[in-house]
Amino acid sequence: MASLTSAAVTIPTFTGLKSASPSRSPAKPVTTPITPSTGGVFIKASLKEVVGMTAFAAVASAAMASNALAVEVLLGGSDGSLAFLPNEITVAAGEEIVFKNNAGFPHNVVFDEDEVPAGVNAAAISMSEEDLLNSASETYKVTLKEKGTYSFYCAPHQGAGMVGKITVN
Repeated sequence: MASLTSAAVTIPTFTGLKSASPSRSPAKPVTTPITPSTGGVFIKASLKEVVGMTAFAAVASAAMASNALAVEVLLGGSDGSLAFLPNEITVAAGEEIVFKNNAGFPHNVVFDEDEVPAGVNAAAISMSEEDLLNSASETYKVTLKEKGTYSFYCAPHQGAGMVGKITVN
């Protein structure tokens, strides 16, 4: 695991906005002392810089959250095979799984009620057997929170071997 001991971030200032009242003086920098156990540190920043840093942090946080823990499973192989690709995956509890239509559709994702962890309602995490993804790139997303093994299938193609397994750690 990486650790960060110190860093400096320079954020450019934006001067495109002008005060409505020319007699007002610009905002003055504020110096705030912070005293960690290793000694004193002083931060000098104007309100404009603080707002800019806060906006930057919010955008960076949202970008990281949107990329957090997602696994994609294709429904149907590009070669015409009726399969989930990959058909066996291992994920962390709470990780999102995105099933994406690729070829040979229509497809769906149904979890086998006899092959999910005890206490998990297979119907609640499955598509209805009548619901189908009918076009390329349509998706079905599920997040599995209980640890264990989950077996699933595509109702229209289960007989052709379109089945899969997810292990949640």
